[in-house]
Amino acid sequence: MSGILDSVNQRTQLVGQNRLELLLFRLNGRQRFGINVFKVREVLQCPPLTAMPKLNPLVRGVAHIRGQTISVIDLSMATRGRRIEDLSNAFIVIAEYNRSVQGFLVGAVERIINTNWDAIMPPPQGTGRASYLTAVTEVENELIEILDVEKILNEISPLNAEVSTEVAEGLTTEGQENKIIFIADDSSVARNQVKKALTSLGLEIELAKNGLEALKRLKEIAEEYGDVTNRVGVLVSDIEMPEMDGYTLTAEIKNTPELQKLHVVLHTSLSGVFNQAMVQKVGADDFIAKFHPDELATAVQKWLMTECE
Repeated sequence: MSGILDSVNQRTQLVGQNRLELLLFRLNGRQRFGINVFKVREVLQCPPLTAMPKLNPLVRGVAHIRGQTISVIDLSMATRGRRIEDLSNAFIVIAEYNRSVQGFLVGAVERIINTNWDAIMPPPQGTGRASYLTAVTEVENELIEILDVEKILNEISPLNAEVSTEVAEGLTTEGQENKIIFIADDSSVARNQVKKALTSLGLEIELAKNGLEALKRLKEIAEEYGDVTNRVGVLVSDIEMPEMDGYTLTAEIKNTPELQKLHVVLHTSLSGVFNQAMVQKVGADDFIAKFHPDELATAVQKWLMTECE
């Protein structure tokens, strides 16, 4: 695994091309899963884990890695599967989500693949583990499942989606009462968190499950209103979404005359210094790492009121 994340900065070249790289891994059994390489800091053989009192049952322990104490979540158990028993042959995928670092215990790590977001499809309807998927794709005639990590993390440590009273009292949308806030996110948990936070602005909210769905709907609104900004005040979009990612969605918006004045706030669990370069490349107006409701609501209000100027 020593070279698996070499030359990460080169992956910024995928921005706006609707492409991504997935790290493939297994939990228990033959089924393969994927995680966006941009979220991965490191992959290593599972080190000794230290048990701690009152840990969530899905957290197998903590690992001490490079001077940092990291909680290690058993991804198999977190998706209603069997506990990963053989830690001596297991791996930890260290990733950054929602402004914090976690370790995900997996049974085996395979390789990185490069694919198109339009090959990433919404998960099939169903019960059980299907509820923990944000997307699926096919590699070598085999179905790859992409987990809704935000849902898993929220079940272990729920996020507060409420805007603080102090911030809520200072929010205003005067002159923008006829506008809607448009939210695009493939995670049902994330969509509801964002919606709850932005409800404090008192405007109508419309939701989309991916970039392609959002783009189609925004074009419909633009056709009805002449310019999309006559109806939509701000778009808050995730980056990782099936069929069309947030970078490509933003680039499409900025290259479409009837959409290009729309303010786009990219709101994502992806983090890292390279994100600012990506945001500038596709023309997004703002970038906010998930998830801080006060910061999100304040940013959306700013761009709503910029529309009035």
